[in-house]
Amino acid sequence: MSMLTPQGLKGKQYRITGNSYPRLGRPPRRSRKVLAAIGGVLALALVALGGVQLFDIFTGKGKNATAQACATPAASGKPLAAPVPSGSAGAPAASGAPAAASGAAAPGAPAASSTAVPQPQAVTVNVYNATDKSGLAARTAEELKKRGFTVGKVGNAPTALGKVPGTIQVVSGPGGLGAATLLKSQAAGATATEDTRADATVDFVIGDTYAALLDPTQAAAALAEATKPVTPTPAPGSC
Repeated sequence: MSMLTPQGLKGKQYRITGNSYPRLGRPPRRSRKVLAAIGGVLALALVALGGVQLFDIFTGKGKNATAQACATPAASGKPLAAPVPSGSAGAPAASGAPAAASGAAAPGAPAASSTAVPQPQAVTVNVYNATDKSGLAARTAEELKKRGFTVGKVGNAPTALGKVPGTIQVVSGPGGLGAATLLKSQAAGATATEDTRADATVDFVIGDTYAALLDPTQAAAALAEATKPVTPTPAPGSC
């Protein structure tokens, strides 16, 4: 009887035959599968991170080159030299031109262009009525005087000006461009034109649709909007 035969049974009734036996092993553990899954996820994350870094390295070169090309000269620490206008004190005066050497303008020469906005007290304004409404120029001149402007001529508009279809037409020479900007902000819908006058006076011509000046708060807001600096937007790929 074999040792594997249970007691009470004959040896020939149950017998193990063959030369292979079932191998008993540990059942598979769940923890190994979990660790394998976590390892796979970490490997994929490292691959993705490496790809992103390589992309930044290759694309960052172009950005750095653009930033260096668009760097302003002030970034180098060297101040830019201010342009020297012709006829300035640092330039030698031409022979036979004492007026230029002394800095005085030649008689009859047009005034230099000035776009700086002055205070109302420094502005001389001529108020003209180009409408059929009587007394409109005098009333408007009085309002401008209350705001600090120096009033010059008051009356009907010269024939050369013709009719003004809008509210106000502001006329000035090159030397009164800043004063024209200030006066233009005093009325809604005002327009500005430039002539060849040599002084800095400004004409305030009342048109057909004019009703009244803006109140001081509205005029100040209109002036701030008119003098607000405009920052140009660079085109894509340019500085």
